[in-house]
Amino acid sequence: MHFTKNNLKIVFTALFLVINVFGQESQKIFSVAQYKSDKQCAISFTFDDGLEEHYTLVFPKLEELGFKATFWVNGNTINEGESGRMKEKPRTTWNQLKKMAQKGHEISNHGWTHKQLTRCTPEEMRYEIEYNDSVIEAKIGIKPITFCYPNNSKNSKVIEAASKNRVGTRIEQFQRGGKSTPEILNAKIDTILKNYQWYATMIHGISYGYDAFKGVSILWNHLDQVKALEDEIWVGTFRDISAYTKEQQSIQLKLKQQGEKWIIVPNLPLDKKLFNVPLTMIVNKEILSNCSVKQQGKKIKTSNLPDKILFDFDPYGGEIIVKGK
Repeated sequence: MHFTKNNLKIVFTALFLVINVFGQESQKIFSVAQYKSDKQCAISFTFDDGLEEHYTLVFPKLEELGFKATFWVNGNTINEGESGRMKEKPRTTWNQLKKMAQKGHEISNHGWTHKQLTRCTPEEMRYEIEYNDSVIEAKIGIKPITFCYPNNSKNSKVIEAASKNRVGTRIEQFQRGGKSTPEILNAKIDTILKNYQWYATMIHGISYGYDAFKGVSILWNHLDQVKALEDEIWVGTFRDISAYTKEQQSIQLKLKQQGEKWIIVPNLPLDKKLFNVPLTMIVNKEILSNCSVKQQGKKIKTSNLPDKILFDFDPYGGEIIVKGK
């Protein structure tokens, strides 16, 4: 066949369109879910100041529901509680906190003495943050990689210091306690479902202490309601949801098709020591109705839902092979 300039232009234009369409199609088939298991929204239940009833009341309820939460503690206050100096507002013990951590709950940093960091010198601020990290790690066995600002007091310098070597800090929160009513709590659930949001609670007292609930049943009923919506709401620690959302926003995927096989190469340009939560891949069933998945030769479990296929993958785990069936 003899090619003129015109029909060569047609051939190259057609080739460009094929490549372009292929690229668009690949993006339609695979995507990384905004939240784990492609839930619609997310909640982190977080509890401040290490009150004893966080262990005696909250911990058993969370375990009953299968929820994991975050407990922000001041190491000096826990020490004072163990010495008997906090009798009016009893505190958890390090041993109790360690038991909670062993069950998958997050024990993290709320400052060594709960000082307002915006009023601290740079040296005082570093001590409040870093010393509390070291004590929690020594007592619990896990170094905190999140932070909660004492008194919610922060500015750009405090945020910069507290964010170093962490997956996130609690910048915003939804306060629950003495002013909470079923109507307020239900409205918040409706809002995050509608807007695909993640929010962190701020809870202090349960039956005593700062901002305690008017009745413990208000919190219990709210937790039960969230449990009833677990197909739509991801309940996770502040650490896990912080890491997941940043990974999801940063992940890069290289895609290649070989017949009925897709090769996906993930690249996550974050610190693996901090950001190591598995991500959820969504497969569009309108394009690929069934598949098997392996990463680095190891079979990955898939969830075959009416409109999509889901599987969790290691963002640092190398090549993913998806075979259509």
